[in-house]
Amino acid sequence: MERRLAAILAADMVGYTRMMRADEASTLRRLTTLREEVLRPLIATFRGRIVKLMGDGFLVEFASAVDAIDCAVGWQAAVTQHEAEREEVDRITFRIGVNLGDVVVEGEDIYGDGVNVAARLEGLAEPGGICLSGDAYRQVRGKVKAGFEDLGERAVKNLAEPLKVYRVTAAERLPGKVPAMTTPLPLPDKPSIAVLPLVNMSGHPEQEYFADGITEDIITALSRFRALFVMARTSSFVFKGRSVTAQDVGRELGVRYVVEGSVRRAGERLRITVQLIDATTGGHLWAERYDRDLSDIFAVQDEVTGTIVATLAERLSIQDQEHAKRKRPENLQAYDYVLQAKSLIADSQEINRRSRVLYEKAIELDPACAPAYSGLANTHIFDWTSGWSESSEHSITEAFDYTKKALALDGSDSTSHCRMAVIQLFRNKHEEAKLHLRRALSINPNDADAFVYQGLLFTYLGRPEEAIDALTEARRLNPYHRAFYLWFVGLAYYMNRQYERAIEPLKDAIERSPNFVAPHRHLAACYGQLGRIEEARAEFAAIRKLDPDLTIASVTSKTAYKYPADLEHYLDGLRKAGLPEGKGPAAPR
Repeated sequence: MERRLAAILAADMVGYTRMMRADEASTLRRLTTLREEVLRPLIATFRGRIVKLMGDGFLVEFASAVDAIDCAVGWQAAVTQHEAEREEVDRITFRIGVNLGDVVVEGEDIYGDGVNVAARLEGLAEPGGICLSGDAYRQVRGKVKAGFEDLGERAVKNLAEPLKVYRVTAAERLPGKVPAMTTPLPLPDKPSIAVLPLVNMSGHPEQEYFADGITEDIITALSRFRALFVMARTSSFVFKGRSVTAQDVGRELGVRYVVEGSVRRAGERLRITVQLIDATTGGHLWAERYDRDLSDIFAVQDEVTGTIVATLAERLSIQDQEHAKRKRPENLQAYDYVLQAKSLIADSQEINRRSRVLYEKAIELDPACAPAYSGLANTHIFDWTSGWSESSEHSITEAFDYTKKALALDGSDSTSHCRMAVIQLFRNKHEEAKLHLRRALSINPNDADAFVYQGLLFTYLGRPEEAIDALTEARRLNPYHRAFYLWFVGLAYYMNRQYERAIEPLKDAIERSPNFVAPHRHLAACYGQLGRIEEARAEFAAIRKLDPDLTIASVTSKTAYKYPADLEHYLDGLRKAGLPEGKGPAAPR
Protein backbone atom coordinates (compact mmCIF):
# COMPACT_ATOMS: atom_id res chain seq x y z
CA MET A 1 0.00 0.00 0.00
CA GLU A 2 1.50 3.34 -1.07
CA ARG A 3 0.98 6.44 1.06
CA ARG A 4 2.03 10.02 0.52
CA LEU A 5 1.41 13.51 1.86
CA ALA A 6 -0.70 15.62 -0.48
CA ALA A 7 -2.73 18.81 -0.61
CA ILE A 8 -6.29 17.91 -1.62
CA LEU A 9 -8.84 20.29 -3.15
CA ALA A 10 -12.48 19.17 -3.13
CA ALA A 11 -14.96 21.32 -5.06
CA ASP A 12 -18.70 20.94 -5.49
CA MET A 13 -21.14 22.92 -7.63
CA VAL A 14 -23.89 24.65 -5.65
CA GLY A 15 -27.49 23.99 -6.73
CA TYR A 16 -26.57 21.33 -9.29
CA THR A 17 -29.73 19.26 -8.78
CA ARG A 18 -32.01 22.32 -9.04
CA MET A 19 -30.34 23.54 -12.23
CA MET A 20 -30.40 20.07 -13.81
CA ARG A 21 -34.12 19.79 -13.17
CA ALA A 22 -34.72 23.20 -14.72
CA ASP A 23 -32.63 22.61 -17.88
CA GLU A 24 -30.50 19.49 -17.97
CA ALA A 25 -28.96 19.97 -21.43
CA SER A 26 -28.01 23.62 -20.87
CA THR A 27 -26.57 22.94 -17.40
CA LEU A 28 -24.41 20.07 -18.64
CA ARG A 29 -23.20 22.13 -21.60
CA ARG A 30 -22.32 25.12 -19.42
CA LEU A 31 -20.57 23.00 -16.80
CA THR A 32 -18.56 21.15 -19.46
CA THR A 33 -17.49 24.41 -21.11
CA LEU A 34 -16.47 25.88 -17.77
CA ARG A 35 -14.57 22.75 -16.84
CA GLU A 36 -12.68 22.37 -20.12
CA GLU A 37 -12.01 26.00 -21.02
CA VAL A 38 -11.45 27.53 -17.59
CA LEU A 39 -10.89 25.03 -14.78
CA ARG A 40 -8.68 22.41 -16.42
CA PRO A 41 -6.15 25.02 -17.67
CA LEU A 42 -6.23 26.73 -14.28
CA ILE A 43 -5.55 23.47 -12.42
CA ALA A 44 -2.67 22.71 -14.79
CA THR A 45 -1.21 26.18 -14.15
CA PHE A 46 -0.85 25.31 -10.47
CA ARG A 47 0.51 21.83 -11.22
CA GLY A 48 -2.61 20.08 -9.94
CA ARG A 49 -3.83 16.62 -10.98
CA ILE A 50 -7.52 15.94 -11.41
CA VAL A 51 -8.07 12.66 -9.57
CA LYS A 52 -11.73 12.32 -10.46
CA LEU A 53 -14.78 14.18 -11.72
CA MET A 54 -18.04 13.43 -9.94
CA GLY A 55 -20.77 15.04 -12.05
CA ASP A 56 -20.91 18.34 -10.22
CA GLY A 57 -17.72 17.86 -8.22
CA PHE A 58 -13.94 17.72 -8.54
CA LEU A 59 -11.19 16.04 -6.53
CA VAL A 60 -7.75 17.52 -7.28
CA GLU A 61 -4.34 16.62 -5.86
CA PHE A 62 -1.40 19.02 -5.43
CA ALA A 63 2.13 18.52 -4.16
CA SER A 64 2.00 21.94 -2.45
CA ALA A 65 -0.61 23.45 -0.14
CA VAL A 66 0.35 26.91 -1.48
CA ASP A 67 -0.47 25.77 -5.03
CA ALA A 68 -3.77 24.29 -3.81
CA ILE A 69 -4.86 27.53 -2.11
CA ASP A 70 -3.71 29.69 -5.03
CA CYS A 71 -5.67 27.44 -7.37
CA ALA A 72 -8.75 27.64 -5.12
CA VAL A 73 -8.56 31.44 -5.07
CA GLY A 74 -8.06 31.58 -8.84
CA TRP A 75 -10.90 29.06 -9.31
CA GLN A 76 -13.45 31.19 -7.48
CA ALA A 77 -12.29 34.37 -9.25
CA ALA A 78 -12.38 32.74 -12.69
CA VAL A 79 -15.84 31.23 -12.16
CA THR A 80 -17.17 34.57 -10.90
CA GLN A 81 -15.85 36.32 -14.02
CA HIS A 82 -17.16 33.58 -16.31
CA GLU A 83 -20.67 33.80 -14.86
CA ALA A 84 -20.81 37.57 -14.29
CA GLU A 85 -23.26 38.33 -17.12
CA ARG A 86 -25.89 35.83 -15.93
CA GLU A 87 -28.66 36.49 -13.44
CA GLU A 88 -27.51 35.67 -9.90
CA VAL A 89 -30.00 32.82 -9.49
CA ASP A 90 -28.69 31.18 -12.68
CA ARG A 91 -24.96 31.46 -11.99
CA ILE A 92 -22.72 28.43 -11.48
CA THR A 93 -20.91 28.65 -8.14
CA PHE A 94 -18.71 26.26 -6.19
CA ARG A 95 -17.83 25.46 -2.61
CA ILE A 96 -14.17 24.48 -2.10
CA GLY A 97 -12.37 22.68 0.71
CA VAL A 98 -8.57 22.30 0.95
CA ASN A 99 -6.71 19.92 3.27
CA LEU A 100 -3.12 18.81 3.71
CA GLY A 101 -2.94 15.21 4.82
CA ASP A 102 -1.92 11.61 4.31
CA VAL A 103 -3.54 9.76 1.39
CA VAL A 104 -3.59 6.15 0.23
CA VAL A 105 -2.68 5.69 -3.43
CA GLU A 106 -4.33 3.02 -5.56
CA GLY A 107 -3.53 3.39 -9.25
CA GLU A 108 -4.67 6.86 -10.29
CA ASP A 109 -7.06 7.16 -7.35
CA ILE A 110 -6.46 8.33 -3.78
CA TYR A 111 -8.31 7.58 -0.53
CA GLY A 112 -8.05 8.12 3.20
CA ASP A 113 -8.55 10.80 5.81
CA GLY A 114 -6.69 13.40 3.75
CA VAL A 115 -9.43 13.14 1.12
CA ASN A 116 -12.31 12.79 3.59
CA VAL A 117 -11.33 15.93 5.49
CA ALA A 118 -11.16 17.97 2.25
CA ALA A 119 -14.70 16.82 1.41
CA ARG A 120 -15.95 17.81 4.88
CA LEU A 121 -14.30 21.25 4.54
CA GLU A 122 -15.99 21.75 1.18
CA GLY A 123 -19.35 21.15 2.88
CA LEU A 124 -18.56 23.83 5.47
CA ALA A 125 -17.74 26.49 2.86
CA GLU A 126 -20.23 29.10 1.72
CA PRO A 127 -21.21 29.29 -1.98
CA GLY A 128 -18.23 30.92 -3.68
CA GLY A 129 -16.15 30.33 -0.56
CA ILE A 130 -13.06 28.35 0.47
CA CYS A 131 -12.44 26.53 3.76
CA LEU A 132 -9.14 24.96 4.74
CA SER A 133 -7.88 22.78 7.55
CA GLY A 134 -5.51 23.87 10.29
CA ASP A 135 -2.76 21.72 8.75
CA ALA A 136 -3.15 23.47 5.39
CA TYR A 137 -3.34 26.90 7.03
CA ARG A 138 -0.03 26.38 8.85
CA GLN A 139 1.66 25.68 5.52
CA VAL A 140 0.26 28.66 3.60
CA ARG A 141 0.12 31.51 6.14
CA GLY A 142 2.47 34.27 5.11
CA LYS A 143 3.00 32.64 1.71
CA VAL A 144 -0.18 33.70 -0.08
CA LYS A 145 -1.81 37.11 -0.33
CA ALA A 146 -5.05 36.02 1.22
CA GLY A 147 -6.88 36.85 4.43
CA PHE A 148 -8.05 34.07 6.74
CA GLU A 149 -10.68 33.84 9.46
CA ASP A 150 -10.36 31.30 12.26
CA LEU A 151 -13.69 29.46 12.46
CA GLY A 152 -12.58 27.45 15.48
CA GLU A 153 -13.03 23.72 15.88
CA ARG A 154 -15.91 21.97 14.15
CA ALA A 155 -17.28 18.49 14.80
CA VAL A 156 -17.68 16.75 11.46
CA LYS A 157 -19.07 13.41 10.37
CA ASN A 158 -16.82 10.32 10.62
CA LEU A 159 -13.97 12.16 12.37
CA ALA A 160 -13.30 11.27 15.99
CA GLU A 161 -11.78 14.65 16.90
CA PRO A 162 -13.01 18.18 16.12
CA LEU A 163 -11.50 19.74 12.99
CA LYS A 164 -9.72 23.11 13.11
CA VAL A 165 -11.19 25.19 10.28
CA TYR A 166 -10.24 28.46 8.57
CA ARG A 167 -11.89 30.27 5.71
CA VAL A 168 -10.43 32.59 3.08
CA THR A 169 -11.85 36.07 3.68
CA ALA A 170 -9.96 38.11 1.07
CA ALA A 171 -7.65 37.10 -1.74
CA GLU A 172 -5.47 39.45 -3.74
CA ARG A 173 -3.77 36.83 -5.88
CA LEU A 174 -5.06 36.07 -9.33
CA PRO A 175 -4.45 32.81 -11.21
CA GLY A 176 -1.01 33.95 -12.34
CA LYS A 177 0.17 34.28 -8.73
CA VAL A 178 0.73 38.01 -9.16
CA PRO A 179 -1.20 41.12 -8.15
CA ALA A 180 -3.15 43.11 -10.71
CA MET A 181 -1.65 46.32 -12.05
CA THR A 182 -2.86 49.34 -10.12
CA THR A 183 -2.51 51.88 -12.94
CA PRO A 184 -2.73 51.42 -16.72
CA LEU A 185 0.61 51.23 -18.53
CA PRO A 186 1.17 53.73 -21.37
CA LEU A 187 1.22 52.36 -24.91
CA PRO A 188 4.68 52.11 -26.53
CA ASP A 189 5.48 54.24 -29.57
CA LYS A 190 5.33 51.22 -31.94
CA PRO A 191 2.75 48.46 -32.49
CA SER A 192 2.51 46.53 -29.21
CA ILE A 193 1.13 43.04 -28.80
CA ALA A 194 0.47 40.31 -26.24
CA VAL A 195 -0.05 36.67 -27.24
CA LEU A 196 -2.36 34.96 -24.75
CA PRO A 197 -1.85 31.25 -23.99
CA LEU A 198 -3.56 29.19 -26.67
CA VAL A 199 -6.31 27.13 -25.05
CA ASN A 200 -5.76 23.38 -25.03
CA MET A 201 -8.87 21.94 -26.72
CA SER A 202 -7.55 18.38 -26.98
CA GLY A 203 -9.66 17.15 -24.07
CA HIS A 204 -6.51 15.88 -22.32
CA PRO A 205 -4.91 18.10 -19.65
CA GLU A 206 -1.58 16.37 -20.20
CA GLN A 207 -1.45 18.15 -23.59
CA GLU A 208 -1.33 21.54 -21.85
CA TYR A 209 2.43 21.76 -22.34
CA PHE A 210 1.99 21.45 -26.12
CA ALA A 211 -0.41 24.40 -26.39
CA ASP A 212 1.85 26.46 -24.11
CA GLY A 213 4.92 25.56 -26.16
CA ILE A 214 3.34 26.67 -29.43
CA THR A 215 2.29 29.94 -27.78
CA GLU A 216 5.83 30.53 -26.56
CA ASP A 217 7.29 29.84 -30.00
CA ILE A 218 4.93 32.41 -31.58
CA ILE A 219 5.91 34.97 -28.91
CA THR A 220 9.60 34.33 -29.58
CA ALA A 221 9.17 34.66 -33.34
CA LEU A 222 7.26 37.94 -33.02
CA SER A 223 9.81 39.29 -30.54
CA ARG A 224 12.49 39.28 -33.21
CA PHE A 225 10.80 42.04 -35.22
CA ARG A 226 12.21 45.43 -34.29
CA ALA A 227 9.04 47.08 -35.62
CA LEU A 228 7.01 45.51 -32.78
CA PHE A 229 6.86 45.74 -28.99
CA VAL A 230 6.08 42.20 -27.79
CA MET A 231 5.01 41.35 -24.24
CA ALA A 232 7.10 38.66 -22.54
CA ARG A 233 5.78 35.14 -22.01
CA THR A 234 5.57 35.42 -18.22
CA SER A 235 3.25 38.41 -18.37
CA SER A 236 1.07 36.99 -21.15
CA PHE A 237 0.68 33.71 -19.28
CA VAL A 238 -0.63 35.47 -16.18
CA PHE A 239 -4.01 35.43 -17.96
CA LYS A 240 -3.99 31.66 -18.40
CA GLY A 241 -7.26 30.25 -17.10
CA ARG A 242 -8.78 33.69 -16.56
CA SER A 243 -11.93 34.84 -18.35
CA VAL A 244 -10.86 38.29 -19.60
CA THR A 245 -11.53 40.49 -22.60
CA ALA A 246 -8.91 41.82 -24.99
CA GLN A 247 -9.59 45.28 -23.54
CA ASP A 248 -8.76 44.00 -20.03
CA VAL A 249 -5.48 42.57 -21.29
CA GLY A 250 -4.61 45.72 -23.20
CA ARG A 251 -5.20 47.95 -20.17
CA GLU A 252 -3.32 45.67 -17.76
CA LEU A 253 -0.26 45.06 -19.94
CA GLY A 254 -0.21 48.34 -21.84
CA VAL A 255 -0.51 46.87 -25.36
CA ARG A 256 -2.59 47.80 -28.39
CA TYR A 257 -3.17 44.32 -29.83
CA VAL A 258 -3.96 40.88 -28.41
CA VAL A 259 -3.66 37.44 -30.01
CA GLU A 260 -5.84 34.63 -28.70
CA GLY A 261 -6.82 31.20 -29.94
CA SER A 262 -6.78 27.47 -29.31
CA VAL A 263 -4.94 24.25 -30.15
CA ARG A 264 -6.46 20.82 -30.69
CA ARG A 265 -4.10 17.89 -31.13
CA ALA A 266 -5.56 14.52 -32.15
CA GLY A 267 -3.02 11.87 -33.10
CA GLU A 268 -1.01 13.26 -36.01
CA ARG A 269 -3.56 15.97 -36.83
CA LEU A 270 -3.44 19.52 -35.55
CA ARG A 271 -6.00 22.34 -35.52
CA ILE A 272 -4.93 25.84 -34.51
CA THR A 273 -7.35 28.77 -34.45
CA VAL A 274 -5.97 32.28 -33.99
CA GLN A 275 -7.46 35.75 -33.97
CA LEU A 276 -5.90 39.19 -33.71
CA ILE A 277 -7.87 41.82 -31.76
CA ASP A 278 -7.50 45.58 -31.37
CA ALA A 279 -7.54 45.91 -27.57
CA THR A 280 -8.55 49.57 -27.71
CA THR A 281 -11.83 48.80 -29.48
CA GLY A 282 -12.34 45.05 -29.13
CA GLY A 283 -12.56 44.79 -32.92
CA HIS A 284 -11.27 41.69 -34.73
CA LEU A 285 -8.57 42.47 -37.29
CA TRP A 286 -7.89 38.95 -38.52
CA ALA A 287 -8.83 35.35 -37.77
CA GLU A 288 -7.76 32.04 -39.24
CA ARG A 289 -8.05 28.29 -38.69
CA TYR A 290 -5.30 25.85 -39.63
CA ASP A 291 -6.04 22.13 -40.07
CA ARG A 292 -2.72 20.45 -40.73
CA ASP A 293 -0.57 17.41 -40.12
CA LEU A 294 1.54 17.62 -36.98
CA SER A 295 4.62 17.68 -39.20
CA ASP A 296 3.47 21.09 -40.50
CA ILE A 297 3.59 22.70 -37.03
CA PHE A 298 6.56 24.97 -37.77
CA ALA A 299 5.12 26.11 -41.09
CA VAL A 300 1.88 27.02 -39.28
CA GLN A 301 3.80 29.00 -36.66
CA ASP A 302 5.69 30.91 -39.36
CA GLU A 303 2.47 31.60 -41.24
CA VAL A 304 0.70 32.89 -38.11
CA THR A 305 3.67 35.10 -37.22
CA GLY A 306 4.02 36.48 -40.74
CA THR A 307 0.33 37.33 -41.00
CA ILE A 308 0.30 39.13 -37.65
CA VAL A 309 3.38 41.14 -38.55
CA ALA A 310 2.02 42.02 -41.98
CA THR A 311 -1.21 43.20 -40.37
CA LEU A 312 0.47 45.37 -37.75
CA ALA A 313 3.49 46.78 -39.50
CA GLU A 314 3.06 48.21 -42.99
CA ARG A 315 6.65 47.90 -44.03
CA LEU A 316 8.90 44.99 -43.11
CA SER A 317 11.96 44.20 -45.13
CA ILE A 318 12.73 40.71 -46.44
CA GLN A 319 15.80 40.79 -44.22
CA ASP A 320 13.64 41.33 -41.12
CA GLN A 321 11.35 38.48 -42.07
CA GLU A 322 14.25 36.10 -42.60
CA HIS A 323 15.75 37.30 -39.32
CA ALA A 324 12.63 36.16 -37.47
CA LYS A 325 12.90 32.55 -38.65
CA ARG A 326 14.45 30.19 -36.12
CA LYS A 327 16.32 26.95 -36.60
CA ARG A 328 13.74 24.23 -35.95
CA PRO A 329 14.31 20.75 -34.49
CA GLU A 330 14.40 18.06 -37.16
CA ASN A 331 12.65 15.45 -35.02
CA LEU A 332 9.09 16.20 -33.87
CA GLN A 333 9.30 13.83 -30.90
CA ALA A 334 12.46 15.64 -29.77
CA TYR A 335 10.58 18.94 -30.08
CA ASP A 336 7.77 17.44 -27.98
CA TYR A 337 10.23 16.46 -25.23
CA VAL A 338 11.63 20.01 -25.26
CA LEU A 339 8.13 21.45 -24.82
CA GLN A 340 7.45 19.05 -21.93
CA ALA A 341 10.71 20.04 -20.23
CA LYS A 342 10.08 23.78 -20.67
CA SER A 343 6.63 23.41 -19.11
CA LEU A 344 8.22 22.36 -15.80
CA ILE A 345 9.06 25.20 -13.42
CA ALA A 346 12.35 24.30 -11.73
CA ASP A 347 11.39 25.34 -8.21
CA SER A 348 12.72 22.12 -6.67
CA GLN A 349 15.66 19.82 -7.25
CA GLU A 350 13.37 16.94 -8.21
CA ILE A 351 11.54 18.95 -10.89
CA ASN A 352 14.88 20.20 -12.22
CA ARG A 353 16.03 16.59 -12.60
CA ARG A 354 12.81 15.64 -14.37
CA SER A 355 13.28 18.40 -16.93
CA ARG A 356 16.91 17.33 -17.43
CA VAL A 357 15.82 13.79 -18.30
CA LEU A 358 13.40 15.14 -20.91
CA TYR A 359 16.09 17.30 -22.52
CA GLU A 360 18.42 14.30 -22.61
CA LYS A 361 15.72 12.23 -24.33
CA ALA A 362 15.34 14.97 -26.95
CA ILE A 363 19.09 14.92 -27.62
CA GLU A 364 19.07 11.12 -27.95
CA LEU A 365 16.45 11.43 -30.70
CA ASP A 366 17.96 14.51 -32.35
CA PRO A 367 21.65 15.18 -31.56
CA ALA A 368 21.35 18.48 -33.47
CA CYS A 369 18.45 19.82 -31.35
CA ALA A 370 19.85 23.17 -30.18
CA PRO A 371 16.96 24.06 -27.80
CA ALA A 372 17.53 20.77 -25.95
CA TYR A 373 21.20 21.58 -25.31
CA SER A 374 20.27 25.10 -24.21
CA GLY A 375 17.60 23.76 -21.84
CA LEU A 376 19.95 21.10 -20.51
CA ALA A 377 22.49 23.82 -19.76
CA ASN A 378 19.83 25.69 -17.83
CA THR A 379 19.24 22.72 -15.53
CA HIS A 380 22.91 22.85 -14.55
CA ILE A 381 22.65 26.62 -14.02
CA PHE A 382 19.76 25.95 -11.61
CA ASP A 383 21.87 23.35 -9.79
CA TRP A 384 24.66 25.87 -9.49
CA THR A 385 22.61 28.92 -8.43
CA SER A 386 20.31 26.98 -6.07
CA GLY A 387 23.01 25.02 -4.27
CA TRP A 388 21.65 21.66 -5.49
CA SER A 389 24.98 20.53 -6.91
CA GLU A 390 27.69 18.72 -4.96
CA SER A 391 30.25 20.59 -7.06
CA SER A 392 29.67 24.15 -8.24
CA GLU A 393 32.63 23.83 -10.57
CA HIS A 394 31.11 20.77 -12.22
CA SER A 395 27.74 22.50 -12.70
CA ILE A 396 29.19 25.64 -14.23
CA THR A 397 31.42 23.58 -16.54
CA GLU A 398 28.47 21.46 -17.70
CA ALA A 399 26.37 24.59 -18.24
CA PHE A 400 29.16 26.18 -20.28
CA ASP A 401 29.75 23.08 -22.44
CA TYR A 402 26.05 22.54 -23.25
CA THR A 403 25.44 26.22 -23.99
CA LYS A 404 28.48 26.28 -26.26
CA LYS A 405 27.03 23.27 -28.10
CA ALA A 406 23.63 24.97 -28.42
CA LEU A 407 25.21 28.09 -29.91
CA ALA A 408 27.30 26.02 -32.32
CA LEU A 409 24.08 24.45 -33.61
CA ASP A 410 22.04 27.68 -33.61
CA GLY A 411 23.85 30.95 -33.11
CA SER A 412 20.63 32.90 -33.64
CA ASP A 413 18.99 31.89 -30.35
CA SER A 414 18.89 34.86 -27.95
CA THR A 415 18.12 32.63 -24.96
CA SER A 416 21.35 30.67 -25.41
CA HIS A 417 23.31 33.89 -25.71
CA CYS A 418 21.73 35.10 -22.46
CA ARG A 419 22.71 31.90 -20.70
CA MET A 420 26.26 32.11 -21.95
CA ALA A 421 26.43 35.72 -20.77
CA VAL A 422 25.44 34.71 -17.22
CA ILE A 423 27.96 31.85 -17.21
CA GLN A 424 30.76 34.10 -18.46
CA LEU A 425 29.84 36.81 -15.97
CA PHE A 426 30.30 34.46 -13.02
CA ARG A 427 33.52 33.17 -14.54
CA ASN A 428 34.62 36.82 -14.27
CA LYS A 429 34.81 37.19 -18.05
CA HIS A 430 32.91 40.44 -18.18
CA GLU A 431 33.73 41.38 -21.76
CA GLU A 432 32.57 38.00 -23.08
CA ALA A 433 29.35 38.40 -21.08
CA LYS A 434 28.83 41.84 -22.60
CA LEU A 435 29.30 40.52 -26.13
CA HIS A 436 26.76 37.72 -25.67
CA LEU A 437 24.15 40.09 -24.23
CA ARG A 438 24.71 42.52 -27.08
CA ARG A 439 24.19 39.64 -29.51
CA ALA A 440 21.04 38.47 -27.67
CA LEU A 441 19.45 41.90 -27.91
CA SER A 442 20.42 42.30 -31.56
CA ILE A 443 18.63 39.01 -32.29
CA ASN A 444 15.64 39.67 -30.06
CA PRO A 445 15.13 43.34 -29.12
CA ASN A 446 12.07 42.35 -27.04
CA ASP A 447 13.89 39.83 -24.85
CA ALA A 448 13.04 40.97 -21.32
CA ASP A 449 15.43 38.49 -19.71
CA ALA A 450 18.30 39.85 -21.80
CA PHE A 451 17.62 43.33 -20.38
CA VAL A 452 17.50 41.84 -16.86
CA TYR A 453 20.89 40.19 -17.25
CA GLN A 454 22.22 43.36 -18.82
CA GLY A 455 21.12 45.11 -15.64
CA LEU A 456 22.98 42.54 -13.53
CA LEU A 457 26.09 42.93 -15.71
CA PHE A 458 26.02 46.73 -15.36
CA THR A 459 25.68 46.32 -11.58
CA TYR A 460 28.80 44.14 -11.42
CA LEU A 461 30.63 46.53 -13.75
CA GLY A 462 30.08 49.38 -11.28
CA ARG A 463 27.44 51.13 -13.41
CA PRO A 464 24.31 50.87 -11.21
CA GLU A 465 22.42 53.77 -12.82
CA GLU A 466 22.63 52.08 -16.22
CA ALA A 467 21.63 48.84 -14.50
CA ILE A 468 18.48 50.48 -13.16
CA ASP A 469 17.61 51.74 -16.66
CA ALA A 470 18.01 48.25 -18.16
CA LEU A 471 15.96 46.68 -15.39
CA THR A 472 13.21 49.26 -15.90
CA GLU A 473 13.07 48.31 -19.60
CA ALA A 474 12.89 44.62 -18.66
CA ARG A 475 9.97 45.18 -16.30
CA ARG A 476 8.07 47.15 -18.94
CA LEU A 477 8.45 44.29 -21.40
CA ASN A 478 7.48 41.82 -18.68
CA PRO A 479 5.33 43.50 -15.98
CA TYR A 480 4.45 40.13 -14.41
CA HIS A 481 8.02 38.99 -14.15
CA ARG A 482 9.44 36.31 -11.90
CA ALA A 483 10.87 37.18 -8.50
CA PHE A 484 14.53 37.14 -9.54
CA TYR A 485 14.02 40.40 -11.47
CA LEU A 486 13.46 42.05 -8.10
CA TRP A 487 16.69 40.62 -6.61
CA PHE A 488 18.61 42.43 -9.35
CA VAL A 489 16.60 45.65 -8.89
CA GLY A 490 17.33 45.64 -5.16
CA LEU A 491 21.03 44.95 -5.69
CA ALA A 492 21.30 47.74 -8.29
CA TYR A 493 19.74 50.24 -5.87
CA TYR A 494 22.04 49.01 -3.09
CA MET A 495 25.14 49.49 -5.24
CA ASN A 496 23.82 52.96 -6.14
CA ARG A 497 23.68 53.62 -2.38
CA GLN A 498 19.90 53.97 -2.44
CA TYR A 499 19.45 51.56 0.46
CA GLU A 500 15.94 52.61 1.44
CA ARG A 501 14.72 52.29 -2.13
CA ALA A 502 16.22 48.80 -2.41
CA ILE A 503 14.16 47.46 0.50
CA GLU A 504 10.71 47.30 -1.12
CA PRO A 505 11.67 45.23 -4.21
CA LEU A 506 13.76 42.89 -2.07
CA LYS A 507 10.94 42.32 0.41
CA ASP A 508 8.59 41.70 -2.51
CA ALA A 509 11.06 39.17 -3.97
CA ILE A 510 11.28 37.35 -0.63
CA GLU A 511 7.51 37.26 -0.26
CA ARG A 512 7.18 35.69 -3.70
CA SER A 513 10.19 33.32 -3.45
CA PRO A 514 11.18 32.92 0.21
CA ASN A 515 13.49 29.93 -0.34
CA PHE A 516 16.33 31.70 -2.14
CA VAL A 517 19.27 33.18 -0.24
CA ALA A 518 20.22 36.10 -2.51
CA PRO A 519 17.34 38.53 -1.75
CA HIS A 520 17.66 37.85 2.01
CA ARG A 521 21.39 38.59 1.73
CA HIS A 522 20.88 41.82 -0.22
CA LEU A 523 18.22 42.98 2.24
CA ALA A 524 20.45 42.22 5.23
CA ALA A 525 23.19 44.35 3.64
CA CYS A 526 20.72 47.23 3.20
CA TYR A 527 19.71 47.00 6.86
CA GLY A 528 23.39 46.90 7.82
CA GLN A 529 24.11 50.14 5.98
CA LEU A 530 21.05 51.75 7.57
CA GLY A 531 21.95 50.56 11.07
CA ARG A 532 18.73 48.52 11.39
CA ILE A 533 20.42 45.55 13.05
CA GLU A 534 17.30 43.90 14.48
CA GLU A 535 15.80 43.65 11.01
CA ALA A 536 19.10 42.30 9.73
CA ARG A 537 18.90 39.60 12.41
CA ALA A 538 15.55 38.48 11.03
CA GLU A 539 17.05 38.10 7.55
CA PHE A 540 19.97 36.10 8.91
CA ALA A 541 17.55 33.82 10.75
CA ALA A 542 15.93 33.03 7.40
CA ILE A 543 19.32 32.61 5.74
CA ARG A 544 20.52 30.23 8.44
CA LYS A 545 17.76 27.78 7.45
CA LEU A 546 18.71 27.99 3.76
CA ASP A 547 22.51 28.25 3.97
CA PRO A 548 23.83 27.59 7.50
CA ASP A 549 27.47 28.13 6.48
CA LEU A 550 27.14 31.58 4.88
CA THR A 551 30.11 33.82 5.66
CA ILE A 552 31.87 36.81 4.14
CA ALA A 553 34.29 34.36 2.52
CA SER A 554 31.55 32.26 0.91
CA VAL A 555 29.67 35.35 -0.31
CA THR A 556 32.84 36.63 -1.98
CA SER A 557 33.03 33.45 -4.07
CA LYS A 558 29.42 33.94 -5.28
CA THR A 559 29.78 37.46 -6.67
CA ALA A 560 31.13 38.81 -9.97
CA TYR A 561 32.21 42.38 -9.19
CA LYS A 562 34.83 43.64 -11.63
CA TYR A 563 36.28 46.21 -9.21
CA PRO A 564 37.45 45.41 -5.66
CA ALA A 565 35.93 48.65 -4.33
CA ASP A 566 32.44 47.54 -5.41
CA LEU A 567 32.87 44.13 -3.80
CA GLU A 568 34.04 45.82 -0.60
CA HIS A 569 30.99 48.12 -0.64
CA TYR A 570 28.69 45.09 -0.79
CA LEU A 571 30.58 43.16 1.89
CA ASP A 572 30.62 46.26 4.09
CA GLY A 573 26.84 46.12 4.41
CA LEU A 574 26.95 42.44 5.38
CA ARG A 575 29.70 43.06 7.95
CA LYS A 576 27.69 45.90 9.49
CA ALA A 577 24.72 43.53 9.61
CA GLY A 578 26.87 41.03 11.52
CA LEU A 579 27.88 38.35 9.00
CA PRO A 580 31.02 36.54 10.23
CA GLU A 581 34.21 36.55 8.16
CA GLY A 582 35.07 32.86 8.20
CA LYS A 583 33.32 29.66 9.05
CA GLY A 584 30.54 29.91 11.57
CA PRO A 585 26.79 30.40 11.91
CA ALA A 586 25.28 32.85 9.44
CA ALA A 587 23.79 35.15 12.03
CA PRO A 588 24.90 38.30 13.89
CA ARG A 589 26.04 37.95 17.46
